Amino acid sequence: MNDFREVSASVQELAVSGPDAGPYALAEGPDGALWFTLVHQDAVGRRDPGDGTVTVHPVGAGPTLVAAGPDGAVWFTEYQAHRIGRIAPDGSRSSFAPVTPEGGPFGIVAGADGAMWFTLSAADRVGRVTMDGEVTEYPAPGAFPSAITAGPDGALWMTLNQENAIGRITTDGSGTVHPLPTEGAAPVGIAAGPDGALWFTEIGAGRIGRITVGGEITEYPLPDPACRPHAVAAGPDGAMWFTEWGSGRVGRITVDGHVTSYALSRPDCEPHGIAPHDGALWCALETGSLARIEVTV
Repeated sequence: MNDFREVSASVQELAVSGPDAGPYALAEGPDGALWFTLVHQDAVGRRDPGDGTVTVHPVGAGPTLVAAGPDGAVWFTEYQAHRIGRIAPDGSRSSFAPVTPEGGPFGIVAGADGAMWFTLSAADRVGRVTMDGEVTEYPAPGAFPSAITAGPDGALWMTLNQENAIGRITTDGSGTVHPLPTEGAAPVGIAAGPDGALWFTEIGAGRIGRITVGGEITEYPLPDPACRPHAVAAGPDGAMWFTEWGSGRVGRITVDGHVTSYALSRPDCEPHGIAPHDGALWCALETGSLARIEVTV
């Protein structure tokens, strides 16, 4: 069954940094604010949900992905510093070293067990850090684990970029790998959908993928195979939204596979992260702005 509802989207952009700071990923924090990483400025930003004021927190080198923690703090990976960072509700900052040095932490998410889980892309490992900073690591199910998300089954799901697969790991460290049908798909982003499945981007193949918790995979080719889909998130409209890094657009796919896309300010704005916030979608443009996409169905 196709979704034939007419959908429109209006786009506004907010400059939050210089063009070289590189807004990369973003997430709504436990405080209701929008938090984002400035990967080239070595900082994490916060946009106040009330007056829109932007505050920038200097952190370690190369902050990459960011996620809300169960402790009311915001957690993020520092890819170049090889640490896991935390900003508490009072603004105080701390960081934790993974067991494996120079592992290149990238993805991060809160798990069903009350800990934060992260990927070590350069070390092919997955880490877990408790709220008091205790770190445990497990072998990843495959090569170059990238983004990670919590699944509806209580496990953690991740893209295995260089394995060309989707990985699953339980909270006790047991891993499973699900190879993708398309060669060279190079999956990056992954998020849980409203349909009880996991959705992911195939940056190398120009496709959006869907995997059930039972391991059944469906792939949806995008109209522009060179658009390089990067991040994906569930939207407030019941669809999945994703960034098209190579074309300067954001895309929308319904749970039955109907695809539309919307232009941003310019083709070279380099959209990366995307997340729901204040009833809209927000995405990070590496050219120095955040874009707000308001959806009307």
